[in-house]
Amino acid sequence: MNRPDLIEKTQQKNNKRKNNIRFYYSFLTILLLVCLVHIGVSAFQNITKSISYHGKIKKMKALNQQAYMENQRLKEELEDFSSMKSLEAIARNNLKMAGKDEVLVIINKPQPPQTETTKNKKIQKKK
Repeated sequence: MNRPDLIEKTQQKNNKRKNNIRFYYSFLTILLLVCLVHIGVSAFQNITKSISYHGKIKKMKALNQQAYMENQRLKEELEDFSSMKSLEAIARNNLKMAGKDEVLVIINKPQPPQTETTKNKKIQKKK
């Protein structure tokens, strides 16, 4: 009698130990799968961010190039405006000035004749 009880107890302990080991391995398997999913999602997000940042870098480089070209153009214009010839041309054209030993001639373009309705409106506004 003692012998079968001992065998049953040993089998129960072995079964309990096997169940604990199965549970432990199942838990580790599930934990590993969760970690793999998390790594996969993170990798996907990093790849999309990387692609997005590369696009932004290209746009910023293009904007930087445009700004550089605009700067160069403005520097050239500044050098042109600071020369005496350009200042003289601005004075002649915009300020209606003439140089030494020059005569300034201004030609006004004739304006189109006003119709009677526009004359009447102007008269009414004055009243």
